[in-house]
Amino acid sequence: MTQHHHIAISDQEHQLPYSKGLMAAAIMATGLAPARAFRVAERVEEHLHGGGVTTITRAELRRVAAEVLEAEVGERYAASFRKWQVVNELERPLVILIGGATGVGKSTIATQLAARLGITRVIPTDAIREVMRAMFSPDLMPALHTSSFDAEELARTPMPRQADPVIIGYREQVAAVGVGVRALVERAVTEGTDLVLEGAHIAPGYVDLGDLTEAVVVPLLVTVDDEELHRSHLVARGHEARGRPPERYLAHFSNIRRIQRYLKGLAEEHRMPIVPSYNLDATLAEVIELVVGQAFAVLGGERSDPDPARPPAGGRRRFARSPMVRLPGRRASAPTADPSDTSTPETDTPDTTGAESPLGAESPLRSNR
Repeated sequence: MTQHHHIAISDQEHQLPYSKGLMAAAIMATGLAPARAFRVAERVEEHLHGGGVTTITRAELRRVAAEVLEAEVGERYAASFRKWQVVNELERPLVILIGGATGVGKSTIATQLAARLGITRVIPTDAIREVMRAMFSPDLMPALHTSSFDAEELARTPMPRQADPVIIGYREQVAAVGVGVRALVERAVTEGTDLVLEGAHIAPGYVDLGDLTEAVVVPLLVTVDDEELHRSHLVARGHEARGRPPERYLAHFSNIRRIQRYLKGLAEEHRMPIVPSYNLDATLAEVIELVVGQAFAVLGGERSDPDPARPPAGGRRRFARSPMVRLPGRRASAPTADPSDTSTPETDTPDTTGAESPLGAESPLRSNR
């Protein structure tokens, strides 16, 4: 058995060794499934050993990783990898807002997305609603004290004869929770912290973040178009979550579908990207490409020559003021996810605890903030 030498990252202070696990984590930011990302990281190591490399800079390692990605899985992933490395140089917090009706998979997508992008703060809007419930009594703000899909029972707004009470109640709750959503985003911007916010209360047009030009804000709407698939999500959710019997969701299924139709109409009106959810890895790939593409578009607006291979002039910048992706969002032409990429995460995920990233001083994906 051939004994390979360590490959040191030469421009890090302590010249820490190359880590396949951390490289795989960086590659997952392209939308590639974890198992395939780790195989590419192994190919990178084999390439370096084959060339007799003992030390390498981070910039050169990124170049090699992009070349191996292109050879192994295609230009699409290599281009996404190069863009993400440039986005890392943009010293502004990344705020991702994931909306959608109950049961479309927002929480799962948000958790997996945050893990792949190296974001540690994921907050559901249901948690915001719970905090606000403690502050406002049912008499003062009744719409907060129920679920988004049956808020019509507590709606206070007088309803025109042709109005849909389900949508009226939903709108009242979204407007109330939107105050907390805005506050959390402002706090993340102040702290310079990346954030993923997800929930049924992320509705196009209800929270205006257009003045927060010190962050990159990427909103999107997740939908499940197939009714039976959506119903199966609710059944699975009810069985997996304690205290959430599926019968309650199924009893209000028609309300949930009406809210989804309403949200899709708003998203089209306000030009918020819509991401259909049908396969977790494929959906994640599409969401990641959307996030990276919109963040890179912001960076392109700051540079006359947005070359993915060239770092920003003058090094890293913090909180430079420039146009941002707003909510309501500027519609992005997100590339279609690769439907053949259906590999699932492996249970023997490599342990990266205590190791330092080969692509950055602290995190395998994000710049030191």
